[in-house]
Amino acid sequence: MAGSTAVAAAAVLVLTGAPNRAADHLDPPTRTDPSVDPTVDLPGDIADVFAWHGPGTVRLAVTFGGPNNPNAPAFYDRDVLYKLFISTAPPDDTPEITIRVQFGQGTRPNEHGVRFQGIPGVTGTIEGPVETTLEKDGVRARAGLHDDPFFFDSRGLRESRTTGQIRFNNTRDFFAAQNDTAFVIEVPRERLGNGTIKLWSTTQRFGGQL
Repeated sequence: MAGSTAVAAAAVLVLTGAPNRAADHLDPPTRTDPSVDPTVDLPGDIADVFAWHGPGTVRLAVTFGGPNNPNAPAFYDRDVLYKLFISTAPPDDTPEITIRVQFGQGTRPNEHGVRFQGIPGVTGTIEGPVETTLEKDGVRARAGLHDDPFFFDSRGLRESRTTGQIRFNNTRDFFAAQNDTAFVIEVPRERLGNGTIKLWSTTQRFGGQL
């Protein structure tokens, strides 16, 4: 695909016994923060990157376009390319695996599809309609609208900064009842190696900034 591009990125480190980091909301603010630019690029705004493991599998998720009103539709922008990078060996900033995700418009109104490319062990692509669990070569993948999984007391953060005292309350969740668009991939663990993995994600808009 041709044209100028604009890129945003988020990262998460997966280490046994170590804390993970994820959030990327409203970054960079010149493209995604409505207080800076009213023409925000919500489809290109990464929210969080998540990774967790189940029995023999690893589940990877990237959320974007949120947090948003629960009555708002999902973002399926054909001009945004999402990349999920996976490093399975040193150096940590060099990916051995790059998964590409793009959306497309169907032939009918409000009909959208998704394509996953570069998933380890999958021949070709995984593609199909959004809001559907797609399966191929031992991998499951899905894209759609989801409740924002991140939990955070933003009021507590503001109060802590103002007072100098810790004011967090675990019953207050800024992200409650808000949605993100997301894609989720479940892949057999052995396809990602046996050691520590590092993940990060980028969005790339074809045609430049909105």
